[in-house]
Amino acid sequence: MDRWQYAAALAACVVITLPLEVVLGARVYRRPARLALTLAPVVVVFAAWDLLAARRGHWWWSTDQVTGVRLLGLPLEEWLFFLVVPICAVLTYEVIGSRQVVRRGR
Repeated sequence: MDRWQYAAALAACVVITLPLEVVLGARVYRRPARLALTLAPVVVVFAAWDLLAARRGHWWWSTDQVTGVRLLGLPLEEWLFFLVVPICAVLTYEVIGSRQVVRRGR
């Protein structure tokens, strides 16, 4: 089970924030081009940072904590982290921001 903990934590983040899209209407997943433009710089910058840190020995991933699948030198879970966490943040921001606009409009 240990090797699935990182993936399970990411899945939990998605499950917990999914109601923000479905129930509260964050409209993040419904605008994929906008989401991709938001995610692209995050993925590029942090993937480069992780790759550099790993090559220098400053950063590593325990083989006991990841599935072992690697893409371009990074564990699959790390790539998913660069997508899941910003998406969860944007979902939260969109819901809070839309609620603030509604409150100010009263």
